[in-house]
Amino acid sequence: MLYSDDMTTLRIEDLSAGTIVAANRLTLKPGQEEFIAPTTYAVEMGVADPQKTWQRVVLDGDRVVAFVRAYFDADAASDYLRAAVWRINVDAEAQGKGAGRFAIEAVLEEARKRGFDRVTVVYEPGEGGPEAFFRRIGFSPVGESDYGEVVAEYTL
Repeated sequence: MLYSDDMTTLRIEDLSAGTIVAANRLTLKPGQEEFIAPTTYAVEMGVADPQKTWQRVVLDGDRVVAFVRAYFDADAASDYLRAAVWRINVDAEAQGKGAGRFAIEAVLEEARKRGFDRVTVVYEPGEGGPEAFFRRIGFSPVGESDYGEVVAEYTL
């Protein structure tokens, strides 16, 4: 099995010049495109404040199987944006095999190291969307964003 349930074959690394092309080539399952923010928006967030933006790739061997971006800013104007998952992309072939959970667990660990007591995620509701994934990991809906998206949190 390429991906194990106990995630023993996976590792996480900083997004780098050597992994960015593979991260940009991650594929989605049909219908998932509508739940992903445009790439230009996501890139802009990374450029906005690189000191607070945490970008990593999950590798299985030498293959990039997921990308995750989190943002940490204790002074953010919106409470739900202080420690937040901004983006997670898991390659279609790796979905359901532990790579996404592994990526989110790395975000949770980073949040603990930085002294946060919760991590949030904002997502578009809908069938085939990310809600079931985040609920399985332990995120619970707590409200809505200004744009009607679900705000969910994980208490550390």
